[in-house]
Amino acid sequence: MQRDRLDLGNEKIDRLFRAMFFPTLVGMVFNSLLNICDGMFVGHGVGSNALAAINIVAPVFLICTGIGLMFGIGASVIGGIRLAENNEKAARIIMTQAYIAGAVIFGAVIAVSLFWTRPLLYTLGCSPALEKLATDYLLWLLPGLVFFYIQCAGMMLVRLDGSPKYAMSIQIVAAVLNIFLDWLMVFPLDMGIKGASIATSISCIVGGLMVLAYFLFFSDKLKFYRLKMSKKSLLLSLRNTGYMIKIGLATFIAEFSIGVMMVTGNYMFLSYLGEDGVAAFSIGCYLFPMIFSISNAVAQSSQPIISYNYGAGRLDRVNQALKMAIVTASICGIGVSLIMWAGAPILSGIFLNPQGTAYSLAVEGLPLLGLCAIFFALNITFIGYYQSMEQSTRSIIYMLLRGIIFMVPGFILLPKLLGSTGLWLAIPLAEILTLIVIALLYATGKVNGFKSIRHLNYKKIRRQQ
Repeated sequence: MQRDRLDLGNEKIDRLFRAMFFPTLVGMVFNSLLNICDGMFVGHGVGSNALAAINIVAPVFLICTGIGLMFGIGASVIGGIRLAENNEKAARIIMTQAYIAGAVIFGAVIAVSLFWTRPLLYTLGCSPALEKLATDYLLWLLPGLVFFYIQCAGMMLVRLDGSPKYAMSIQIVAAVLNIFLDWLMVFPLDMGIKGASIATSISCIVGGLMVLAYFLFFSDKLKFYRLKMSKKSLLLSLRNTGYMIKIGLATFIAEFSIGVMMVTGNYMFLSYLGEDGVAAFSIGCYLFPMIFSISNAVAQSSQPIISYNYGAGRLDRVNQALKMAIVTASICGIGVSLIMWAGAPILSGIFLNPQGTAYSLAVEGLPLLGLCAIFFALNITFIGYYQSMEQSTRSIIYMLLRGIIFMVPGFILLPKLLGSTGLWLAIPLAEILTLIVIALLYATGKVNGFKSIRHLNYKKIRRQQ
């Protein structure tokens, strides 16, 4: 297998960032296309109620995504620091512990979803009209979730191992397969929403197997490590798992907050605009992963560069990577905002019948929702930066601000002030307020010795060797 041969400690930052960013972006774009095609096939092949039902189940999938990214980011940051210290054994142990811990948590999520399906769906905002559709989608999704965890956590570790192009290929293969199977099962086979769910499960299994194949046969430094079963080893595994969760928790909150956004939005749109409102909001939810994926591509591309050079004590290279990430995030965010502003009729027509009420609501609302893109991109970039620098408290606080603390009250209060327009503006307002807080505290922290905090953390790492 031809490797990308990236030297995270010595190559020019702009070259490293481009080598990481473009394959990551392509993979993320394919994932976004998958969401759009999935919604298009379901919307036109099954109906708007099916779209609303998938929107009900989506928080479960997002929580699983959050768990995978949490352990992937946590293991990648710690593993990157250990590789910078030339401690490959420690990096391999961290990766193995991440997979074991995540599999246990995933098993619990799957068990809850399987044995308490109906209470779970109604907790997520389901209505009697959507119950059967949502149940079918959820139950057929469960078989692929463990493999989805393997794929999700593996993306960051494959990039850290120096193979961003292989990570891209995993995402492309899984997405293209999912799109094809979606079409096949919804239209020719006429399997409805169940077929769409089965297609997603199969693609998750294939993506997970590709990650396993990489680490078993093709990886360079990161490989699975046989863990000891002694009491000391188990305690060490628990400690390392806790630290990975601490580092990656902000990423979990990011996915969890999308689930909170969907649940809160489902309730509020249902309250103000009925099932058509939920269907219109589901279009925004299908497009939001595009915003998230493109922004996350920036953060994930800079993360291995920042964490490795942070571990090596090269703070000048860390600052260069941050500046490049901020510029890239700004360009990407503006581009996405313009697309959602100018292309609202086309985007809405992909999912819904132009003659329906839900279509009209979506056309009016998507330009307002699109205002959040640039602010979201910058927020995610800064949060990823703090994660890579082991500033987990900052990253968690900022993610809670944008995803819950500012957003939920916005959904509740803005409609009372602005009517249905306020429903669409709740998310942009939360992102704007969060960016203001981040910018103010970043500037204040830099003036008051934020660099010295980073040096203290670096010294702490050196003492623990």
